[in-house]
Amino acid sequence: MLLSGNLSVEGLIVNLVVLLIGMTLHEFAHNYIGWKMGDPTPAQQGRLTLNPFVHINWVGWLMFALLGFGILGSAPISPYRMPLENRRWRWLAAVAAGPVSNLLLAAIFGLIIRLLGAVTLFSLPDIVSNFLIQMVYLNVLLCIFNLLPLFPIDGWQIIYALLPPELAVKWEQYRNYTTYAFFGLLLLSLLRIPGIPNIFSLLIGQPTITITQLLIGT
Repeated sequence: MLLSGNLSVEGLIVNLVVLLIGMTLHEFAHNYIGWKMGDPTPAQQGRLTLNPFVHINWVGWLMFALLGFGILGSAPISPYRMPLENRRWRWLAAVAAGPVSNLLLAAIFGLIIRLLGAVTLFSLPDIVSNFLIQMVYLNVLLCIFNLLPLFPIDGWQIIYALLPPELAVKWEQYRNYTTYAFFGLLLLSLLRIPGIPNIFSLLIGQPTITITQLLIGT
């Protein structure tokens, strides 16, 4: 799912700004909810801030702007530093907070677009209308991408937290295999070999488009 096919300089700038906002919010949400769930590390490391320099992996930021996938950043949270009581659900809340924050941001900007209406939206300067639309599209993309059940993506951790203990142990045993699958799919997406489908595009692209259309009302 390449974003760079017909990407203008203006479009690239919009993508970079939108992703700066979306990725910063994503990592902040992990850290903030992790802290609320009892892990003191985000506060100790100064992660309870919306300063992007604290959160973002800059190579991943550029990759997402150009290619539609990349490494967002890192949140120093761990279930083992959270209280034992309801630890599994505390961890689930902290991990799910990232993709949920992106979906909420997309929904807010989808509502703004609906309130503006198509006529007003496209009467705005191109860079403004593009920014509003990309705030929906790219945040939905961040949400969907991070729900993939492949380590080290959030989706793997979400499944891990949802599974009962005996199944979680088995899921943990296959962690490395899901990592290999992730990098294999990433490589296929980059190489775009004729005759081999782009699995990332199938898993992420169409759901992203569908949810974006639902949010903006087209």
